[in-house]
Amino acid sequence: MNLSSLTKSPALPIIWLYAALLAGIYHFAFSWLIQHDWPREDYNYAYLIPLVVLYLVWEKRRDLAAVPASSTWKGILPFIMGILLFWAGQLGGEIFSVYLSSWLIVSSLLWVHWGWKKLRIIAFPLLLSLSMFPLPHFLNTKLTFGLKLMSSSLGVSLIRLSGKSAYQEGNIIDLGFTQLQVLDACSGLRFFFPLILMGILLGYFYRLRLWKGALLALSAVPLSIFMNGIRIALTGIIYRFWGAEAAEGFFHGFSGWLVFMGSFGVLIGAKKVLNWLFPEKPLFAKAIAQEGKAPAAAIPQALSMPTAMQTNTEMGFAATSKAKYHLLPMVLLGLTSIFLNTVDFHEKAPPRKTFAQFPLQVGNWTGTPQTLEQKFIKELDLSDYIMMDFRDSAGRLVNFYAAYYQSQKMGESIHSPETCLPGSGWVFRPTGEVLVPLPDGKGLMAKRAVMEKGDSAQIVYFWVSARGRILTNVYEMKLFNMWDALTQKRTDAALVRIITPISEKENPDRAEARLQAFVRTILPPLSEFIP
Repeated sequence: MNLSSLTKSPALPIIWLYAALLAGIYHFAFSWLIQHDWPREDYNYAYLIPLVVLYLVWEKRRDLAAVPASSTWKGILPFIMGILLFWAGQLGGEIFSVYLSSWLIVSSLLWVHWGWKKLRIIAFPLLLSLSMFPLPHFLNTKLTFGLKLMSSSLGVSLIRLSGKSAYQEGNIIDLGFTQLQVLDACSGLRFFFPLILMGILLGYFYRLRLWKGALLALSAVPLSIFMNGIRIALTGIIYRFWGAEAAEGFFHGFSGWLVFMGSFGVLIGAKKVLNWLFPEKPLFAKAIAQEGKAPAAAIPQALSMPTAMQTNTEMGFAATSKAKYHLLPMVLLGLTSIFLNTVDFHEKAPPRKTFAQFPLQVGNWTGTPQTLEQKFIKELDLSDYIMMDFRDSAGRLVNFYAAYYQSQKMGESIHSPETCLPGSGWVFRPTGEVLVPLPDGKGLMAKRAVMEKGDSAQIVYFWVSARGRILTNVYEMKLFNMWDALTQKRTDAALVRIITPISEKENPDRAEARLQAFVRTILPPLSEFIP
């Protein structure tokens, strides 16, 4: 097939029209993806994913050419689901839903105009393309947080094995002469996702059986923990001899590259060990050999096709396809684009006092302001925050923290204490919800947890104050974000977290009562700062 046949294809205007409609709807999301999500250290591998996907599709070009396109309505249902998912993400402030919507709509369009047989040929590249989208923060943290702490523990053990002293508190390693912040409190595991992807790609390119490919991908989990532990240990050792400049400068970048390449070598070795322990059966090996010859055998057939058929199969949108298969998707995409670009979705958060104006004296409690490091403020995407140590007349302590988010769109969302507090070395044990009685006869429902570190223990209450609602469930919060964005043009909210220690000689019930009394005291002034 030559270039002139492509440019004259009746399918080309249809493809360009689809591209224009999709660009009008998703340009903001993909701009955010490239400018904000991919530069993050956890996901900077994603720059390569589109190139890998394009190569995998190009590799299947002759198989695609050998199967005629067949328009079908079966792809319309996931297409409509993609439209609904777009609005859920757009209104609810969950950027991952918008990313997933774009993938679902493109896949559905291919299904509608290609048919299932052609779509199945590129099923693997399509599924692999999902890996270029960062997971929602709360899901990413649930997957990787325990792994991060395991890496830190391994790093400490290796430092001690080298004859150096080290003590771990969560994500902080105390080397005696300095503290090494090996992982930010809410960051991910650097090699976790890339190594899983490498395992999947190795299984695909080497035509491994499904169970072998899955085992190879899963082996990336312990491998990422081990290799990241080695990197942490080397950083701590170099820090001792050459200082922070060497450990956090050249070595930080070089060690990441070196460790990843070493991990890749281990995965290749694991693949060879699997094939040695469980050799392929002759029939399966013969099938692989035949599969390897299939593309070459298909060349004459593809080249002998009429130009119209090649255009039909390689371009993917049947030249003879009836207009009805284009009309409905284009109308739905057009209406979505018009609605998105004509209706005012700009948020209108009401005016509020800044936390800098929060009183230092509340009832019989006197506050001492605390501050967060700038890197944590940036990581948490805060619009405003307050952190104070309050003491009553008897000197009993309550730590008060509130983080305000003016908007929860475009990837900005509240970070739960369940994921961030354990990073400082505390063992976080959720105990369910607790109803705090209030003077008006109503109650405030808060999530409760007990934190322990060594002989120390603390009680934690936390909740989200969202536009007059008190919420404790992340999924409930997302649903109300979507509804309030549509009806009130607001997604502003605040996380409120209150902690009090349990002293060795104190009854835990007294600490509980102190915490509840403080909640009742702090709520009236707090309402002036959280709309």
